[in-house]
Amino acid sequence: MIAIGSLTSRGRLGLAAVALMAASTSALAQPAPETYKATASVRNAAGKTVSVPVVISIAAWTVDGDRDKVVAAVKQGGTPGVQKQLASMHDAGFVQVGEVKTPLRFARSLPLGGGGKVITVATAKPVYYVGVGAPSAAKPADGAGYDVAVVIFQVDGAGKGEVGDFAPAAKVKFDERNAFMVEDYAAEAVRLTGISKK
Repeated sequence: MIAIGSLTSRGRLGLAAVALMAASTSALAQPAPETYKATASVRNAAGKTVSVPVVISIAAWTVDGDRDKVVAAVKQGGTPGVQKQLASMHDAGFVQVGEVKTPLRFARSLPLGGGGKVITVATAKPVYYVGVGAPSAAKPADGAGYDVAVVIFQVDGAGKGEVGDFAPAAKVKFDERNAFMVEDYAAEAVRLTGISKK
């Protein structure tokens, strides 16, 4: 069962990140890159919704061996462990928020019926601390440990999706039920809408 999770206070994101756990996917056999565009939206402290364009460009899918290393790093070392593992991996593309590009180090997909799929991508550093300012803003004092970014979204066979989850500064772990959990720095959820393949 696929569940694109929901955020609660302090941005706790409980995700059944099946694309992370998938042992192999048909997409991995396809060397062609994929690029998606979307809009990221979040409510600010004044209750106003702020939106920015996002581009997710996947140049290479993460192979099973590297996926296994990432899963092991999360289980053994949490965010510090996976951040170190991701930093050692080759670029898999980039996520661009506004004008700021951050390299992807992980990209997996899980095929769904009708040609759709769930895509999970991650970076080896935070993209943006929501509530702090521009993406280039310095790391906040209480941002310790929110050292990766995770995007999970679902698209149909035409490459279109209605909504996705974007944790631009996150901690990751597996819970006691072995479910992959993402805790976002932000108090408000960052949502991707209008997802489409370019």
